Parts: sequence; structure tokens; C-alpha cells
Amino acid sequence: MNAIELPAPPPLLVVVSGPSGVGKDATLKRMQARGLPFHFVVTTTTRQQRPTEVEGVDYHFVSIAEYQDKLARGDFLEHANVYGNLYGNSRSDIESALQRGADVIMRIDVQGAATIRTRVEGAIFIFLISTMQELETRLRARKTESEDALRIRLDLAAQEMREQAHFDYCLRNSDSHLDETVDDIIAIMRAEKLRTQPRQIKFR
Repeated sequence: MNAIELPAPPPLLVVVSGPSGVGKDATLKRMQARGLPFHFVVTTTTRQQRPTEVEGVDYHFVSIAEYQDKLARGDFLEHANVYGNLYGNSRSDIESALQRGADVIMRIDVQGAATIRTRVEGAIFIFLISTMQELETRLRARKTESEDALRIRLDLAAQEMREQAHFDYCLRNSDSHLDETVDDIIAIMRAEKLRTQPRQIKFR
């Protein structure tokens, strides 16, 4: 008996989001450290580079003038002003990765996820959630904001936590269980690949 050959499922666009301090960056770094065969979108930002961050790996760090030039050319699929810093993700980078059949992972804030939801059909939206105490502990550990700026972040994070209902999946994230979070994301992607009616990515 001949084996049944199933068509290869189309590539996925996975948006990993959540409030500030929830561990979006840490989760993607763990995915990259494990050598997972995904295309990780590198966000462009005007914010200052942190000591532990690597240019072109964590973010593309640019001046405001460079960012505005990219924005004027229509380079960004989504862009946002977050706490006074500008962020954007390249449309061409995402489209080219999908065209070659690679699954694409984006990590963006809740505001950016809302934009992607209006501009891309068929994306998977994953919300990472933690307790407010965990969020505050992570944000304080960064030592990058004043007390006033920290309170603003925490107030916004409390509002962002209520956005989970707009996502497809919600995962509890913890610094001590990052591999479990990564395993859950992989499991979601595997399940999505087995859908009888696969998601089709369409840009609006």
C-alpha cells in the first residue's frame, strides 16, 4: 500500500506579545538558544541599547532620523511609539521569510499586536502573562527607568493584561520556566500545522 503524501502546510506567522516585563525578549532568546528553525523578526528601535543587547540580534538600533526615513519609505508592517521610544518591524523581512517557507516569530507589545491583527489575516497571536508582582520584579531588575517611569509602565501593564481575550492562546510565563513556555509555543505551532484547514497568511 502506498503511503499517503500530505501537502506541506503553509508557513506560520506567530506573534508573541504581552505586557512590559512579561519576558517576551527572554522567551525568544531561549528559542534562539535552542536552535529552533524559525525566522525571528528583529525589531528596529530608537531606544538606547542595553548592555546585554547585541545589535542585529536583539534589535536594530537606529537614530530617530534613520527610523523616520524607513517610516517614510513604508518599510514597516507595524510601528509604534512606546514610552517615548519608536519601534517598527520590517514588512519585506517578514514577507521574504514566509515566501521561502519559514515560520516567522515576532515579539511585539500589545499595541503592535493590535496593529498586526488589522493588517495581517491568518497570524497566530500568543499572549504571555505573569503576576503584577513578577512584572514589577523584572522591570526593577533592569534598572533602566526612574521610579516615575516604572510606575507608568506598571500602570500600563495592568491595562495590557486585560487584552488577553483578543489573543488565540494565553501562556503563563516565568523566568524559572522559560523552557516550558518555549515548549508550549512549539506545541501550538505543531497543532496549527495539523489543522484540516490551515491558516493562510494574507497581508491587507
